[in-house]
Amino acid sequence: TGRTEFIEKYAHIATDLHAAGYAVATLDWRGQGLSDRLIDSAYRGHVGAFSDYQKDVKVLLETVASEGMPTPFALVAHSMGGCIGLRSLLDGLPVKGAVFSAPMWGIIIPAALRPIASCLARMAVAFGFGKKRAPTTSERSFILNDPFEGNTLTRDAAMWQLMKDQVRAVPELELGGPSFDWVRLAIDECDALVRAPAPDLPVLTFLGDHERIVEPKVVRAKMNNWPKGQLTIIKDGEHEGFMESPEKRAAMSKDMIAFLKTL
Repeated sequence: TGRTEFIEKYAHIATDLHAAGYAVATLDWRGQGLSDRLIDSAYRGHVGAFSDYQKDVKVLLETVASEGMPTPFALVAHSMGGCIGLRSLLDGLPVKGAVFSAPMWGIIIPAALRPIASCLARMAVAFGFGKKRAPTTSERSFILNDPFEGNTLTRDAAMWQLMKDQVRAVPELELGGPSFDWVRLAIDECDALVRAPAPDLPVLTFLGDHERIVEPKVVRAKMNNWPKGQLTIIKDGEHEGFMESPEKRAAMSKDMIAFLKTL
């Protein structure tokens, strides 16, 4: 799952995979979902080091093994999960292939902050403000407070409402903007992943043609240099391809399952 997200959000995708004969395992990353928060502010996205997410991956794999889930494995990852997942692949994650949705291999930063974003985050950390909320972000979840019109996640009003209803039903799931620490660490990790060679694995990546959260140019460039990679563009798609219209979701699930069956 991506930053701010939680297991329940993708129940419909797990259902599609299960119907196709796959077992599914996932988790709430540290600091979000129903996992413990890492700082006093329950609404601020934070992590001590991006490598800590790999500890979560390790626990997930151990749990999958202890539960006797069937092999071989494949990875399906969205947004920040795509960042964590690519690092896992580079570290030897035991999968036959991967499906990425709008992977966070680069982050779109507001134009006014772009030239100084990394420097500003590092200065904030150096002066002891690493756990403070990064500028231009919301203290509370924008899903609860922003209108559907013009949102950067989906063009499907029903799925927007579903995301809103899920957080309202379980308030502990709510998460707002990230800390300076998270921003600094995320930028560094994205830069490192861009420089790394593509793993020798087949990969299918989905990207909306109206993506406004992760950097589309970085995703396109990475996939252009992935020998066993395939990039599928979602027409009229925002960041959350798997939360778009029923027709788009069905097409993505069909393509994903067809790809998985080739592994």
